[in-house]
Order: sequence, then C-alpha cells, then structure tokens
Amino acid sequence: MSDQKLQQVVAALGKHMPDAFRWSGAVAKQLRYHSISIEGKKESGSPMTDALTLADLTVQELLIAAIRDADPILQECRIEAEETTGDLGRFPEESPYTICLDPIDGTKQYRDKTGNGYAVMLSLRTVDTLHYSLVYIPETGDQGTWVEVSGETIRCGADDWSVPGREALDSMTPITAENRPDSDKIYMIGFQDADTERAAGLSEIGLEGFTADTMPGCIFALFATGEFGGSLIHSPNVYDFPVSLQIARILGGDALWVHSGEPVHFEELWLDDRADMLRLPGIVACSHDPKKLEKMCEHAKDWSPVRYQD
Repeated sequence: MSDQKLQQVVAALGKHMPDAFRWSGAVAKQLRYHSISIEGKKESGSPMTDALTLADLTVQELLIAAIRDADPILQECRIEAEETTGDLGRFPEESPYTICLDPIDGTKQYRDKTGNGYAVMLSLRTVDTLHYSLVYIPETGDQGTWVEVSGETIRCGADDWSVPGREALDSMTPITAENRPDSDKIYMIGFQDADTERAAGLSEIGLEGFTADTMPGCIFALFATGEFGGSLIHSPNVYDFPVSLQIARILGGDALWVHSGEPVHFEELWLDDRADMLRLPGIVACSHDPKKLEKMCEHAKDWSPVRYQD
C-alpha cells in the first residue's frame, strides 16, 4: 500500500469504528450480567490469559463484520484477532498493514466482575510501528471512556452519548508531553507466578510496580493521561500492547527490548501455543520517559527472556 492508502485506512477506521465500538461495548456490558464463561483451548497456566467468555466471541464477530462492511479499503488489510470468530476469510493473509483486534481486553476481571477496566480495542500497524489505535472502556465513567491515538495525536476522555462517537472524540483536547503529568507507576505482567515479586522489586530503582490484580483501571487510559508512567511486560501480545507503544513514541519515549535496549518491531513474533497468541519475544520496557526506560532495561536485563520455565 502507498502512503495515500495508509491515510485512507486510518481515515476509515477513525470514521467508522467509534460507533461500532460503542455498540460492542454496550453488548459486552449487558452480557456481563449473564453466565458467559466458556471452556477455551488456552493452557498457558495463567488465569489472566486463559479466561474466555461468550462476550469475547460475540464482540469479535460484531467488530469483524463492522470492519468488513465499513469501507472496501479495510478489506485490503490483514487481521490479527485474539479469537477465531467472524468473517476472517474476507481479509488477505498478506498485506503491509495489519489490524489487530482484542474484543475484550481484561477478560478475567470482566468475567469475574473484579474490576471495570476491561476494554474493546484495535490497532493498525506495519512491521516497524503503529499508525492508529482505538480503545473503548465501557464501564469507566458514566458513559464509557475513550483512548484514540492517530498520527501524532492522543485523545483520552469521557464519552458523550448525546453526540456521535467521532464527534465526542474530536471534542477532546489532545494530550501532549507539555500538558500531561508524570508518574513513577509501572504496569507489570507476564512473569507468571513472579508478577508480584517483580512488581515489588521496582522500588529498588525508584519506580512503583502494579500487577494486573492491583491496577486501578485500564492501562491505556492511565498511560495516556499520565497516571501511569509505562509498563514492563514479559513477551507482550500483539493484540493490546501496541497501543502503549504508539502512545510512548508520540510522547518522546519508546518500547525497548530490555536485553538489547533496541526498539521493538514486529518482524520477530512468536506463536505462544499455550495461550494461542502471537507475542513479541523477551521482556519489553515501555515508557514516554527515556530515563525510566534506561532504569527498567538495566534492572531487568538479566531476567530470563523465556516466558515458560517448565
């Protein structure tokens, strides 16, 4: 695809997906009140990863159809979706541009009703970077909360159902490095049984680690607004993590492999058969702040890059 086509893809996602995300969020919110837990094939040993609900499958079915029908140019993109439902055969297996979809990010807290930070999300990437991200958090705020990252613009704020989704997003003041506060709070996940220990250990370098169980909300909104300063993740998956990468790069930071200090890219993915997910290899530090990145890389550089130790 040419740069012009890339702009058309971004424009189509930005135009059509906000309304589809609102509908999907409403469906997810209603399904949460019913018995929706189902048996999946994921056997990673992590309850965060292995949780699966009818809402994951239903929301993905809806969103794949929305992407398919919104604009013909979107059918020229690859789809990498966390689940297998939907008209995935409509999309090519090869394309310079990949739309990644996570129908319910935070499935375990969604299913167990232990928090309201779950989200519907997608991103558009090439092999080297992100070009568009959209996150809708249905139960944060009275009418939900948005995070949108497009080009060099970050938007995050409360939804307003009195206007179309696109209009609600356009009314938000963009977040910049100048109007965004700083934080030493870091989200940590992927270290299996050592998550709590690893998170506590960040105090050694002046940072404060939070596990999935102690997060006060959705990391993407918290990172966008400056309530969190980044993340340290073992083998992050491609369905949700890239949103943080895009936010970090716009704000002057990056996401780095801790063992080499090199910026991450998407040429070196691996299929985690236990979790049935595509992942980046090794441990990745992500922050808007190069100093925090340096601290995290130095702190974690000797940790095992292998996700499963058995």
